[in-house]
Amino acid sequence: MRIRLVSVGRDKEFTAQGAQEYAERIQRFASLELVELAAATGPGAKDREAEQILKKRLPRGELWALDQRGSELTSEELAARLRKLRDSSLDLTLAIGGDEGPGAAVGREARFSWSLSRLTLPHRLARVVALEQIYRAFEILRGGPYHK
Repeated sequence: MRIRLVSVGRDKEFTAQGAQEYAERIQRFASLELVELAAATGPGAKDREAEQILKKRLPRGELWALDQRGSELTSEELAARLRKLRDSSLDLTLAIGGDEGPGAAVGREARFSWSLSRLTLPHRLARVVALEQIYRAFEILRGGPYHK
């Protein structure tokens, strides 16, 4: 299984360290690629960011948009969704938009819209939380001690 997390904006040291930590852990279970896109500015920025995100999606598998208006999952529900993809040999592209969230084109193309919380999170922190939850899901599938 391949996972590509495409996000708009560059990590600061604070979030970059957390993202790298969980990315390394996920590599034990799946091929993971982190793609950072430059944030767009001006009128239509959100739409241009969405176009760039869609250009980076993996060619087969599912696209999930991280969006606060999406569906919340328990860690076990996330693990079940990942199991279905893994067992079907499908890939996963996770899309995190910029400060304004994912553009409409990403929402239309996404197979699933995932909300990490009803709280508003900085999109760079959302990246770390998403990676931690992906790692946790793989540990649940493995039956490991991480998820208590």
